[in-house]
Formats: sequence, C-alpha cells, structure tokens
Amino acid sequence: MARTFDPFREIFGEAPRTVGMPMDLVRTGDDFVVSIDLPGVDPSSIDIDAEERTLTIRATRNTQTGEGQWLVRERPTGTFARQLTLGNGLALDRVKASYADGVLTLHIPVAEEAKPRKISVSHSGGTQSIEGDKPIEGEVAEQSQGQEALAS
Repeated sequence: MARTFDPFREIFGEAPRTVGMPMDLVRTGDDFVVSIDLPGVDPSSIDIDAEERTLTIRATRNTQTGEGQWLVRERPTGTFARQLTLGNGLALDRVKASYADGVLTLHIPVAEEAKPRKISVSHSGGTQSIEGDKPIEGEVAEQSQGQEALAS
C-alpha cells in the first residue's frame, strides 16, 4: 500500500484539540469584561442570548475552500457555542458587545442593587444619656415606660 509523504504531519504531528472559544474574564470597577477569541468569524454570525442567569454565545467560522490538498488543518470550522452561567447581581439588560480584531468583548455591568453602598445614620439634636439607670430621652424612654406599664 502506498503512503503519501506529508512533511508537515511528520514535523507537527496530529492537530491538537483546542477549545473553540477560549475566554478571559476580568473585573474592572463595576463591570465584568469577557474577551472571547473568535478569529476568522463573520461578525454577522455572532449571536448572544441572555435567558435568566445564562448567557449563550454562538458564532460560525466557515470552511475555507480552494484548490489544492490540505496538508495541515488545525483551525476548527463550523458553529461554536459557549454558555456562561452568571450569578445574581449582574445587569443582563445592559450588556454591551463589540467585535474587533477577532476578539468578541462583552461588558457586563454589576446591577445597581448589588453595588455596595454607604447607609447614613440620621440623628436628632437632643441629648441622650446611657449612664446608670437614667432613661434615654425621646421615643426609647416612652417605650421603656410603656413596657413597665405592661409588666406591672
């Protein structure tokens, strides 16, 4: 049986198995930034759906056609999909997506209700004493007197 000599296969071996959509995730301030490598993908084929807490990203890379015999074929083709399960506290209604230089970038903001916030304490100008058995002036003293009346 005749065997075709393929110098590239002898050098590189079989094509390595790669993840179709490698991703980086970083938090910058109040946004999570997801960067997904999608080189050679037609931007019009990118589809992003958000349902409940799941973000689904789909993209298609078409097969290159041309004359000649393939010697090495490592770049995957077809439709790729990746799902990200997101925690609570993200504003999925404000996700922004852009595609440039083969990289899909998603900005997922933290929801307003999930952001840490300072709660101010209001106070009245009256004096309050907590020394000894003296009643505290204001509503607390009235409650104490009311509680004593209930107890007797």
